Amino acid sequence: MRILIAPDKFKGVQTALQAATNIAAGIGDVLPDAQIEIVPVADGGEGTSEVICNALAGRWRECQAHDALDRLVAARYVWLPKRATAVMEMSEAAGLKHLRPETRDLEQATTFGVGEMIRDAAKMGAREIIVGVGGSMTNDGGFGMARALGFRFFDKGGQELKGAVIELRTLARIDVKEVAEVFAAASSGLKKKRLAQPPLQRVGVVAAADVRNPLLGESGATYVFGPQKGATTDQLRLLEDALGRLADIVARDLGADYRSRAGAGAGGGLAFGLMSFCGATIRRGFEVVAEAIGLERKMGSADIVVTGEGSLDRQSLDGKAPVGVARLARKLGKRIFAVVGRTDDDARFTELFDGIYAVADPSGSEADNMAQAGELLRQGGRKLARALL
Repeated sequence: MRILIAPDKFKGVQTALQAATNIAAGIGDVLPDAQIEIVPVADGGEGTSEVICNALAGRWRECQAHDALDRLVAARYVWLPKRATAVMEMSEAAGLKHLRPETRDLEQATTFGVGEMIRDAAKMGAREIIVGVGGSMTNDGGFGMARALGFRFFDKGGQELKGAVIELRTLARIDVKEVAEVFAAASSGLKKKRLAQPPLQRVGVVAAADVRNPLLGESGATYVFGPQKGATTDQLRLLEDALGRLADIVARDLGADYRSRAGAGAGGGLAFGLMSFCGATIRRGFEVVAEAIGLERKMGSADIVVTGEGSLDRQSLDGKAPVGVARLARKLGKRIFAVVGRTDDDARFTELFDGIYAVADPSGSEADNMAQAGELLRQGGRKLARALL
C-alpha cells in the first residue's frame, strides 16, 4: 500500500513536516509494510516558505527589514538558485508574530518591510518573487511596501505622506519617477527599462493568498480582518476611507484598478498593493505550493492520501490546504483521509473525505492538547491505519 501524507501545519503546535512525521509514525505502527511518502503542504500563509524550501532544496537568506511598527528585524526568505526564485512570507516583516497584543496599532502598521524584502530579492537577480500573503498585522493596501520600492505619495499641499495609513485619506498624487532608478540600482543583473508599467513586471511577482476577499466593502480587508487585529469601530471607518482613496488615486495615476479583484483584500490589502505597484499575479496559495512541490505528480502514484490541519472548519473550504489536497485527490480518483485537531459537522466534509480523524481530547484543556500534539497525531495515524486493514 502506497500512502502519501500531505498535511498543513497545526498552527502554533506542529509544523507541516512535524505533523506529517507523527502521522506517518502512527500509520507505520499498524502498517509496517506500507510505503509512506511525506509531502508537507501550505496555502500561502505561514509555513509556505519552509514547505517549498524543503521540497526544492532551497536555502534561507536573511535581510534587514522593518516590522509593522517600523522596528528593525532580521527577516528570512527562501532563495531557489536554480530557478532564480525568492519565496517569502509577508509575516516575516509585517506579521503579528513580532508584536505583543498591547502594541498592535493598525493606524501605524506598515508593510514597508515587505518592500525591503522584495528589494533584497531583486538585488539577488530574482526572476520570480512569490509572496505569501497571510498572518499580517497591517491594513495599508501595500502603501508601506510601495514606499520601500520608491513610490512617493503626496497630499494636495505637496506634503509627502510617510506615516499612518489613515493619512491616505488626503492622498492627491502618486509619484513614480524614482521607482525605475531604485530598481536599476537594486537589480544590476536586470535590463533597465523605461517605467511604463510597475517596475517588477520584469520580475514575475506572485501574490499567494488563501482568502478571496476584495479590498473594500463589508467583505473587504478592513471590515472582515480589521477587528481581528484590534481595530475599533471608529478606526475601521477611517481605514476603509484611506484604502478607498488609495484605490482611487492608483486607478487614476497608475491606470490599474484591482480593488474588486477576488483576493485583493488579503494581508490587509497587500495583495492589492502587489498587483498595483509590482504588476503581480494573484493566485491561490495552495495552487502555488502544489505546483512548486509537484504534488499532483507525487499523488499520482499513491493509493491513499492523508492530509490534515489544526482545525478543519468552514474557513477551510475557502482555499485552505487540506481541502485543496482533498479536491486534487478526488480529481485523481484517490481515497482521501484527514487527521486533524478538531472539525465541525459540515456535511461538505463528509462528501469530500473518506474519513476524518479528530485527535484533540474534548475533555482536556487546550494547553494539554497542545503539549501532547505529537502523540495525539500519532494516535490518529494508528486509528486511520486500523481502518485501512
